[in-house]
Amino acid sequence: MQLYQPLNETVKKAKSLPIEGSRKEVLQVLIAYIQEKVDSGSDVNLNFICTHNSRRSQFSQIWAQTAADYFNIPVNCYSGGVEVTAFNERAVDSVKRSGFQVNKDGDDNPRYMIRHSASAKPILAFSKLFDDSINKVERFAAVMTCSHADENCPFIPGTEQRIPVRYKDPKKYDDTSEEQARYDERSLQIASEMFHVFSQIKL
Repeated sequence: MQLYQPLNETVKKAKSLPIEGSRKEVLQVLIAYIQEKVDSGSDVNLNFICTHNSRRSQFSQIWAQTAADYFNIPVNCYSGGVEVTAFNERAVDSVKRSGFQVNKDGDDNPRYMIRHSASAKPILAFSKLFDDSINKVERFAAVMTCSHADENCPFIPGTEQRIPVRYKDPKKYDDTSEEQARYDERSLQIASEMFHVFSQIKL
């Protein structure tokens, strides 16, 4: 699969980032879940969950689906939250800077069609509850991307496994001189880790 060229450059950068041993241990739980499903011939459904489904869970869904497609691993990536807000525009801008093609539809909690290549199915991104009808609501892994949702959402119906893969929130840098750099930093970290995860899967 041929990624858009600007995105391909971002992926090269992400793949070159070092991942600490402690983070690899965290990611190994996700790797093991995906590998077990692949080995059994079962559908792999991942739902990345954060409180508002506005930043980290969106980055995670987008990069995980991109990495899965890059390595030709059949995985369905979703995202959701415990409150509906909107896919934060700062995060959307970071996705664009990474090299994705993004089309917006609507103004109030808009829906975004995000493409990593000309041939692949676009990724639909918008803020929604984790059990929204667009998501797979049974036989999935709930990948918890923020501490608040992980600690305040003790029961997630339909999940086969709950996997904490927490990331720091770039929101604290909103409207500061560091805003753009911090959003891109978090996006790149997530890209690096999702590409590591899917590089480990054996078909």
